Amino acid sequence: MPTYARADLAFESGQGAYLTTVSGERYLDFGAGIAVSLLGHAHPALIEALSEQAGKLWHTSNLYRIEAQERLGKRLAAATFADLVFFANSGAEAVECAIKVARRYHYANGAEERYRLVTFDGAFHGRTLAALAAGGQEKQLEGFGPPVDGFDSVPFGDLKAVKAAIGEHTAGILVEPIQGENGIQIAPEGFLRGLRNLCDEQGLVLIFDEVQTGMGRTGKLFAHEWVDVEPDVMAVAKGLGGGFPIGACLTSRRAGEVMTAGSHGSTFGGNPLAMAVANKVLDLVLEPDFLPQVQERGLRLKQKLAALQDEHDEIIEEIRGQGLMLGLKCKVPNRDLVAALVGQRLLSVPAGGNVVRLMPPLTIGDAEIDEACEAIDAACRSLAQGDGAAQSPSR
Repeated sequence: MPTYARADLAFESGQGAYLTTVSGERYLDFGAGIAVSLLGHAHPALIEALSEQAGKLWHTSNLYRIEAQERLGKRLAAATFADLVFFANSGAEAVECAIKVARRYHYANGAEERYRLVTFDGAFHGRTLAALAAGGQEKQLEGFGPPVDGFDSVPFGDLKAVKAAIGEHTAGILVEPIQGENGIQIAPEGFLRGLRNLCDEQGLVLIFDEVQTGMGRTGKLFAHEWVDVEPDVMAVAKGLGGGFPIGACLTSRRAGEVMTAGSHGSTFGGNPLAMAVANKVLDLVLEPDFLPQVQERGLRLKQKLAALQDEHDEIIEEIRGQGLMLGLKCKVPNRDLVAALVGQRLLSVPAGGNVVRLMPPLTIGDAEIDEACEAIDAACRSLAQGDGAAQSPSR
């Protein structure tokens, strides 16, 4: 189906932070498959884990115990606020599970009328009908009939608007600590704490969507750790599989124990292949020096980008983000800068708000950060001179 406006690039192989096209051109990947390839391409530990499992068992379904799934669930719980985990195949599925948990929590506690979630303008939670309705973006809802009922959208960061939206039918609040698709918008100081307090005061379920921000992307295992605020439910995906499809819905025991046998399920969720890879990803991300290095590299990249903003203030308006989830707010159309970066053989990701996202593998090194900044400098110069996506140097 013609559902993607794809760039005219086809990649044959990858190694670390680089991708190579079928014609042999090498690109530095600062998109990481939209924040997915957490450890870069062809990481030897992930290849070994997947290959070893592929030679044993691919699929049994959740009709039977899956020991690697139990292990991963226990490890995620031990590393987070959570007690229970449901495994799915994608971020949208993880969000769907989270929505169902919030609704069923109140149903199980005798308040069936409480099914609505307060959500936020500019949010993105996935492409299923419920997730689209939660995001509330008209361009994505157009043509798919009446939006799924149960979502009340308010301005991101506005606690007064959240309070005003809460009513007798409200079940909970669904929020991204950093809105990725909306241009790397970080929740204002005190906002997540305010949401936590509101949920505690009014018996609501607080859901964090950390599909894009999770698994070390911001320099903590999950972004909410920066402000020391815990949710009741959290959706995770993307980096958890390091490139292998996986999603997970993490919950506190109080929130998640209402999901009884038959209330939810997945044919492929938590399959042995995904579990083998995700357990290995967790091995590496939880090494003592891994997240501090992400913080260090994120700071280095942000400082270099700030210098580029000063030099190219006619192109770059603002630097946003945290860790290795950064954005360039543009004064020119963001897709022009994305194209100019492709001309310099640097891959990035456009976002809302006229922002270009930079989300490299978390294993990125100083030399690759320097190379990326040189490419951004050259791309900005080409745009300032009216050259567009100028010819890239050979790499």
